This record gives sequence, structure tokens and C-alpha cells, in this order.
Amino acid sequence: MTRETRTEVVIVGGGPAGLATSACLNVLSVPNVVLEREACTASLWKLRAYDRLKLHLAKQFCELPHMPYPAGTPTFVPRQQFVDYLTAYERRFALAPVCSTLVEHAAYYEAAAEWRVTARDVTTGELKLYRSRFLVVATGENSQGIIPSIPGLKSFKGDVVHSSMFKSGKDYAGKRVLVVGSGNSGMEIAYDLCNHGAETSIVIRSPVHVFNKELIYLGMVLLKYLPVAVVDALLLLIAMFKYGDLSKYGIVRPTKGPFRTKLDTGMSAIIDVGTVGKIKTGEIKVIKGEIRSIKGNELEFTNGETNYYDHIVFATGFRSTAKNWLKDDDKLMDANGMPKEKAPNHWKGRNGLYCAGFMQLGLAGVAMDAQNVANDIKKHYA
Repeated sequence: MTRETRTEVVIVGGGPAGLATSACLNVLSVPNVVLEREACTASLWKLRAYDRLKLHLAKQFCELPHMPYPAGTPTFVPRQQFVDYLTAYERRFALAPVCSTLVEHAAYYEAAAEWRVTARDVTTGELKLYRSRFLVVATGENSQGIIPSIPGLKSFKGDVVHSSMFKSGKDYAGKRVLVVGSGNSGMEIAYDLCNHGAETSIVIRSPVHVFNKELIYLGMVLLKYLPVAVVDALLLLIAMFKYGDLSKYGIVRPTKGPFRTKLDTGMSAIIDVGTVGKIKTGEIKVIKGEIRSIKGNELEFTNGETNYYDHIVFATGFRSTAKNWLKDDDKLMDANGMPKEKAPNHWKGRNGLYCAGFMQLGLAGVAMDAQNVANDIKKHYA
């Protein structure tokens, strides 16, 4: 027998977006329930983040609604302090997520004017039915790590891990390790590996902007007062003085500026933690090309190189899994599980359907989405 629960709002996803939306609804006295597939909330931060990770933006751009960071918090918050902040956030707003609950199906029933969400307790196998007027998709952009399909990958003899499962370079000392992907995770993991004595290479496949944290912080502040084009031009000028021409090291900048690139594509600039310096000295080798094929521990690249590696870390991004269970006739989310509408109108669908955490602006976007969704639900709830 399926157990039924009736509430006003079902929120699917217990990461920062789901927690923030639930907190905003609690402040507005709107009943809600959060469903989380993992055994804990914010599992990406608690269980699947490397040890040296810090938030890449200053803390004032990474606060959740209604709760600033405690006095004395560093400008760039370390992972464990952010986890502690989330734990305190749950306590402060009396959040009660239902964990170990995998949503299998969610659809709107026109005749009853309600959403019906079928979920399974992953521990007991029990089926549960949640009925609500409103449904919030808060599973985010990073639900599932992507490892690309490469000919011969299954023949590789060493460890193959996604960046979400990487913890520390200390486990790879003395080994030849290839990092695939040059986003923030890939660059920082390469730096960590090198610092722990691994012979480190990194595949840089696409143009990327590289800045230090102070420059990104400056840009975020200036954006309050100046147009994007002006801020981009200023940051690029300072970065040229600081880093010089990086193209000779295999790092090519995009044609658009960093903040324009972020707004148009969602791709963030790289926050350099020291990786560029190690690339310049040759301590980290840049591979200019993609993996063509793998045979045992030997990798062939599209640039003609053939190299031997003991381990591979894929920092190749994530995908949304929302469309695995959401049946909304593609009204809110596209086939890739991302909002069809661009920001700032991406968060609201039809029939009481919303999404939070899909703005591609990190935690700042999460906070904006949560407040927009909760305020709109309150208006209809009242």
C-alpha cells in the first residue's frame, strides 16, 4: 500500500536550492516538504567535494536568504565552513527534509488541480505519494557527473574517477595522473595533485578566462555600478599585466569577456589557485587536444601524442536529471532538464510548477530563485 502525504508545496532536491526555497516558504508560513534522494542534505558539498575546495566567490555573493555568514568567516569560505553554515541554516529555519527518498515520477493532474509525486524510500523500498498544489524542481544543474564515452576507456587499468569523487591528491603521490577538463574543478584538482607529488597533466580543450579571486571579487563589486563590457575590459587589462600571454602555455581566452561569457553561456571564469604558475614552470603539463582512444594505460590524443598514465580524473562537468522524473510536457524544462526560458524568467512554469538553482549564477542565483519562487507561491497560496 502506498502511503500518501498532502502538503502545499513539494520541493525535489535537498541541496542549497531546495533548502533555501524551504526556508523562504517557512518564513512565509507556507507548508512544504523537501524530498532528497541521498542519505543527507547537500550531499554534493558534504560527500562529493574535494578537501581543499573553497567557494570561488566572496561570501557576500554566496549567502542563502535571511541568514548572513557568522562574523569572522573568511572572505572565500572553505568547504567545511560552508557545510557548517548549511547545517546551521537547517536548524535556524526548522527545515525537515525527507532524505533517502528517490522521486520516480511527478505529473500534474488537471481535474484535481494538483501535482502527484511518486517517490521511493531507497532504504525500505516503500512507495510514497505526495500530493500538492505546487511543485519546485530544486535538483540543480549538477545532479549527475558526466564521464564522456571514449573508445577503450573500459580497458584502462588504473582508477577512473569523476571530479565529484576526488578527495585529495595525497592518494596519488608518485603516480602519473591525467586531469580531463579545465574548469575550476579540473584546474584546482591538477594543482592539488601536483602539490602532493603526482606527475600531473591536464587536458585543456576549450578557451577559458583565468583570474585570481581578488580580480573576480573586484569585478563582482564593479558590476553594481558599471556595464558588463566596461568591467570585462578592465579585468582583461589587469589580467594581461598579471599573467601575460597564456596562449603559448595552451590557455586561450574566449573572444567575449568573462562576465559576458558567464551571462551568455553559463561558463564561469577560472579562479586561479596557483595552477597557472605550475603550468608556466612545466610542473603541470598541458595537453592540447582530446583523448582519441585508450588501450590499457596508454592514451592517444587528437594532437598525435601518446602517453602513459596510472590514473584519470574526469572534471568534465555535470548534467541535470530533472527530466528523468518530471513529466511537464517540456513546458518548463527542456529535454536536457534545464529551463527553457532564459534568466530572469526561467524559474516559473505553469500549473504551480517552479524551479530553483538553475540560473547558472552559483549560490547568488540560488538565493534569488528561492526568494522569487517562495514569494510567488505565497501570493497564490494566500
